Amino acid sequence: MIKAIFFDIDGTLVSFNTHRIPDSTRKAIETIKNRGIKVFIATGRHISVINNLDNMEFDGYITLNGCYCLEGKEKVIFKKSLDQADVNSFIDYLQQERELPCLFVEEHNISLNKIDGEVKYLMSLLKQDLLWRENLDYYRDKELFQLTAFFKDYQEEEIMSRLHHCSVMRWYPTFADIISKEVDKGVGIDQFCDYYGFSLEETMAFGDGGNDIEMLRHAGIGVAMGNAREEVQQAADYVTDSVDNDGVFKALQHFELI
Repeated sequence: MIKAIFFDIDGTLVSFNTHRIPDSTRKAIETIKNRGIKVFIATGRHISVINNLDNMEFDGYITLNGCYCLEGKEKVIFKKSLDQADVNSFIDYLQQERELPCLFVEEHNISLNKIDGEVKYLMSLLKQDLLWRENLDYYRDKELFQLTAFFKDYQEEEIMSRLHHCSVMRWYPTFADIISKEVDKGVGIDQFCDYYGFSLEETMAFGDGGNDIEMLRHAGIGVAMGNAREEVQQAADYVTDSVDNDGVFKALQHFELI
């Protein structure tokens, strides 16, 4: 019996085309909540930029790809920051070799070092202006939970070879989220299983991006959206329709939860 369902936001609950939650998804989630099933968000976003869910209420939030988990929007139940030596190594790389745009994610603040067209597009997705801070040395003694860096696939190996305690995840082609190697959205699911006392077999997860792969493999039932890339679909137990074609509703109906 499913007791908890975890939903990615962008490309899963919210369409990249309309930037809205389909009505069918909203109604389906209200139905499962009324049946006593807990619903959670699992996203790469910081809690401060989860602002595209049309005031829908969720029981908890896995944010920053599992690095920061909250019951409701206030009570922190788990957090894992980046290794400081890796942060400093990345700053050295930016200062000495490449001037890449990057979002530096602290517990309560997000700032960036450079703005270009790709950064402006991300800011439009987040629907929020961010603090600009050019002096990268500021971050050398700050607790950071995620780096969202704008580099291409072909640059990934070179950059990550310097960050020995970090892993990299993508949910959009132009940027990547760098987090602690010990964490992913699946680890976030474990925090809520422990907190509420349900088993992994009683969980379901929905996702579409590369940062959802571990979550889809880890949950009792992993559901990939029809708009997900092939490697994401292969990680899932079930592939539903796209976000724009009522994928969440159809999957919940398939599993007889609505």
